[in-house]
Amino acid sequence: MGNGEQLKQITDRIKYLRDILDISSTELAERIGMPIEQYIAYENCEKDIPISMIYNAASALGVDATELLTGEAPRMDAYAVTRKGKGIDVERYEGYAFESLSYNFRDRNKEPMIVTISPAENKPLPVSHGGQEFNLVLEGTVGVIIGGKEIILNEGDSIYFDPSIPHGQYAIGGTAKFLTVIDKE
Repeated sequence: MGNGEQLKQITDRIKYLRDILDISSTELAERIGMPIEQYIAYENCEKDIPISMIYNAASALGVDATELLTGEAPRMDAYAVTRKGKGIDVERYEGYAFESLSYNFRDRNKEPMIVTISPAENKPLPVSHGGQEFNLVLEGTVGVIIGGKEIILNEGDSIYFDPSIPHGQYAIGGTAKFLTVIDKE
C-alpha cells in the first residue's frame, strides 16, 4: 500500500470515529492540543500526519492506535510475539519508516517500534507528545534534537527523555535504525 493510500485510510478511520462518537474536528483538535487549521490539514490529507498525532488522536478517541493504523483492534491479552520484520509498517514521512512491534497486544501502555531513517537535506521538524520515550541505536548514527540541544548517538547508545519537549531524530552519514519505546502514560 502506498503512503498516500495508507494516509487516506488512517484519516478516514479518524473521521469515521469522530462521526460515530459525535466529536467535531474542532473538539478533537482541542483534545490533542493542536490548532484547528493544522488538524484540518492532516484530516484532509493535505499534510502528512506525524506518528505522534496518530497516537494522540487514538487516545482522544478512546481507541488503540492500531485501530487507526490497521482498521483492526489488538487481540492478545497475555502476550504478543512479533517475528523479525513482521511488525506493522507505518511510513509517516519520506525517509522515516516505523515498524510497530506490539500492535496486537491489547491495552498496552508502551509502544515499541523500530524506526529506520534515511539521511535528509533538512533536519526534522520537532514533534512532542505525552509519556516518556526511550531510543536505542541499532545501526548507524542518529542525531537527536531535544529542546534545541543536539545529541549524537552511535550504535549501542541510548537516550531516555521527556517527549513533551519538542524533539526529532535524524540519520547521520547513512541510513540509521533505532528502537524507540514510548510510554504512553
